[in-house]
Amino acid sequence: MEGSVNERLDFGKMGYGCRHYRRRCGIRAPCCNEIYGCRHCHNEEANLLKNPLDRHELVRQDVKQVVCAVCDTEQSVAQVCTNCGVKMGEYFCNICKFFDDDTEKQQFHCDDCGICRVGGRENFFHCKKCGSCYSVGLRDNHLCVENSMRHHCPICYEYLFDSLKETIVMKCGHTMHQECYQEMIKRDKYCCPICSKSVVDMSRTWKRIDEEIEATMMPEDYRYRKVWILCNDCNDTTEVYFHILGQKCGHCNSYNTRAIAPPVLPQ
Repeated sequence: MEGSVNERLDFGKMGYGCRHYRRRCGIRAPCCNEIYGCRHCHNEEANLLKNPLDRHELVRQDVKQVVCAVCDTEQSVAQVCTNCGVKMGEYFCNICKFFDDDTEKQQFHCDDCGICRVGGRENFFHCKKCGSCYSVGLRDNHLCVENSMRHHCPICYEYLFDSLKETIVMKCGHTMHQECYQEMIKRDKYCCPICSKSVVDMSRTWKRIDEEIEATMMPEDYRYRKVWILCNDCNDTTEVYFHILGQKCGHCNSYNTRAIAPPVLPQ
């Protein structure tokens, strides 16, 4: 390939890749010895195999061979093709064996996570208790939950830690996909699917229920019955008067409660 060194390095930039990444190489999957555009291409195909026992995911750090998309030369993992001299990825991580030409994503490798992230290193910090990188806006401003990102989204069940989708940290400290969270709120579901705590400010709703209860007289048989409740928001247990519209926590005034014993008449 003729031209200056920089011209050779940049040849074909953003012109090759798969639907996941713009890059000038494919990878040979060490688990099945096939060529794929990236690990996501491999995982999508492998997880469609008829036999569940054959389904598997590629371990990114195990990749040893790549194939240049410009000259089709297979070689050991490196940023620059040993044959034609192009950069196979403007961004390159030798730990993750990761290539990407679209540097506007501001990729960076987090040693604590052990994988590459996007969004710019200066915009994130690693929370050691939660076990993941979070936006700097959450530094000292979120409830830590042990390894909160190392589980599956409670809505779509995709593994969150290395998901390509944006995630959100809820008030309770649990995490889920941003789009799953928005869909949940759209369907008027305001409790964390994991711990049942309220994830938005519900004070106006509680006030409305107060007014509805005040205006709704219970039948004589139930008017003085009491029930033991557990508050999902503050974890307090109290005995309160039973009402068909809900039971109010005497500690935090939340109606996000559940009965832990059937209603009984006073002695």
